[in-house]
Amino acid sequence: MKPKFPSITRRAFVKSVAVAGTGLAVGSGALARNSAPAPNRRNVKLGLDNFSVRALGWKVPRLIDYAAELKTDSLFITDLYAFEKFDDDYLRDLRKRAADQGLQIHLGSWSICPSSKAFKKDWGTAEEHLRLGIRMAKALGSPVFRVVLGTGEDRLTEGGIEARIADTVHVCRACRSQAMDAGVKIAVENHAGDMQAWELVTLIEAAGKDYVGANIDSGNACWTFEDPLSNLEILGPYVVTSSLRDSAVWESANGATVQWTAMGEGTVDEKGYFEKFAALCPGVPVHIETISGFNRELAYFKKDFWKAWPKARAEDLAKFIALAKRGKPREPWQPPAGKDRKLAEQEFQKDQIERSIRYCKEVLGLGLS
Repeated sequence: MKPKFPSITRRAFVKSVAVAGTGLAVGSGALARNSAPAPNRRNVKLGLDNFSVRALGWKVPRLIDYAAELKTDSLFITDLYAFEKFDDDYLRDLRKRAADQGLQIHLGSWSICPSSKAFKKDWGTAEEHLRLGIRMAKALGSPVFRVVLGTGEDRLTEGGIEARIADTVHVCRACRSQAMDAGVKIAVENHAGDMQAWELVTLIEAAGKDYVGANIDSGNACWTFEDPLSNLEILGPYVVTSSLRDSAVWESANGATVQWTAMGEGTVDEKGYFEKFAALCPGVPVHIETISGFNRELAYFKKDFWKAWPKARAEDLAKFIALAKRGKPREPWQPPAGKDRKLAEQEFQKDQIERSIRYCKEVLGLGLS
């Protein structure tokens, strides 16, 4: 049965009569209000990236309801698998469902670099994939369509990352008119170790910043040995959407190790980060994408590490080493003994995003509601 959407929801009513000084407390797996005011309210939208709860396998209608339960302002749907259909009528229904809950939708998908090891043909050619995403974004009311180049593996392919950047620029240029006509910006992410901030800026400038911008990922910055604050300083003027998380970084035998964490539980100066974010990225929502619990070592004391980084800049590494010196080792997450792993992952992922949203509201002053 097709769900009915009331003209005003409980969430919309509460938002319309909310008084200043409302806070949040966790209860029954979602966030509830308490009397503590959020300090230094920044007037920045707060939302979640659906990859935070990937283990639950939810489709878009349930994701909209969950974002409303968490009282966020935005929902970033970063993969097309979350949609049951791609036709415009279905997408407009989802847009209305979100709007009735006071939510903005941002849309994303994966690699549009045809020569990347991460590229999939699930949505046709790279250009067909990008055009599909632009059309869907317009129907959903999303001002952006997030894409990625690939992963760190692409740095070691023939021609290196420069060749993959050139291929991605070519695809973007081929779809420029569709993006401009739709009023949708192509948001390229610094993704999984593929590009440092300055390299992504090179891509955006080559394609054209009138229709291409950045999806900034602070956790991925650590995978390219960047201090997230330095990454933000470089990408800030180009940012049109975000996928953010905290990171614990510490020195280890072969260089440094990174473990992504819930917000406020890592090594990054999050208060300083969001002061800069509010100044450099006005109007851009903060989407939290928690992917917590595993360790990744950056073995920059080993010679082979640098094969992928022939143009690495010493200042980036120096700032990252300074960040690592502030951290302490952490063990990876493990499911409780005797508990079903899938269920444990689902509970862990919900805990991580809900704690993060609460921290962003209570401590960082993010969110409009």
